[in-house]
Amino acid sequence: MSQTMRAAVYRGINEVQVESVEVPTLLRGEVLLRVHACGVCGTDLKKIHFGLAPPPRIFGHETAGILVAVGEGVDAWRVGERVLVNHHVPCLREDCFYCQRRVFAQCPVYKRTGATAGFEPSGGGFAEYVRVMDWCVDGGMERIPDDVSFEEASFVEPLNTCLKGVELADIRQGDTVFVIGQGPIGLLFTQLAKLAGANIVVTDRFAYRRELAVELGADFAFDPDDAQLSPTVQYLSKGRGADVAIVAVPSTAVVPQAFEAIRPGGKVLLFAQTRMNDLMQVDAGAICMQEKSLIGSYSSDILLQKRAAELIFSRQVRVRELISHRFPLDSIQEAIEYASHPRDNSLKIMVNP
Repeated sequence: MSQTMRAAVYRGINEVQVESVEVPTLLRGEVLLRVHACGVCGTDLKKIHFGLAPPPRIFGHETAGILVAVGEGVDAWRVGERVLVNHHVPCLREDCFYCQRRVFAQCPVYKRTGATAGFEPSGGGFAEYVRVMDWCVDGGMERIPDDVSFEEASFVEPLNTCLKGVELADIRQGDTVFVIGQGPIGLLFTQLAKLAGANIVVTDRFAYRRELAVELGADFAFDPDDAQLSPTVQYLSKGRGADVAIVAVPSTAVVPQAFEAIRPGGKVLLFAQTRMNDLMQVDAGAICMQEKSLIGSYSSDILLQKRAAELIFSRQVRVRELISHRFPLDSIQEAIEYASHPRDNSLKIMVNP
């Protein structure tokens, strides 16, 4: 194996360039993964565009590939196995306040990124090889069945995050769910809500996304400004309003619409607001007097990982239809541009090192 590899290195705001870097060296309990597919995530885009993390870093965390080396002390994994990686795994210790309350994303160990291609660990999927650290080897990897592609498997981590949101919102059979935004994440939420037995109304400004949403389970799909949106939500909920509204776009401007759409005692789930100091105004009276809830869900839940994997592997949740563009690593800047500014029927952007 060559001692150097290609990687997309973040060097500053909106500056990502392909460079030659050293292949990571393994420590005890670690493995080395040859990356075959890595999805471009909105969280990484925000870090790149807003400078939320100091450079240099190698981003990319929706990663799947083949094990090419295992470190000393690794007995459960073999070279040649096809695997997906979750780069965040909690400690699960009995003395961890957050793990014992299943708030895993706030666990100090979970906050440490356990996959890297070099520099400060930041996922590393936008590189040819990724080093997976010991605590993520133990709890963050899953084997990929032979009939499942690397690209499909790379959706397990984002699906886990959506599944966590669905459980937190307590979506039930017969609920009316309003999903704002039908990008890749919104389309995953639509499918999960359908599996939960809900009636689903979605919005998106792109007609092709609305059409796909209906194909994947939405009962109705509207442009956000369509006059029929509110009457349809009311009709499906027997005049009460939606039980749950999911904000699957990175904008706080749509939150008032979400609050307006839900019934008294309903919930608004913020999912895409992954940048601190993203301020907004809310109607405190609606929260107090109408008992509407504003909740947030961030990152994955280790206890849901195998269920998320099974939903992908069994294709109960369809993800192949969400992939619109594939780029080699050398075209990382174009991949970031497409993911940041949807056009030409674009949805999920894949990088294939």
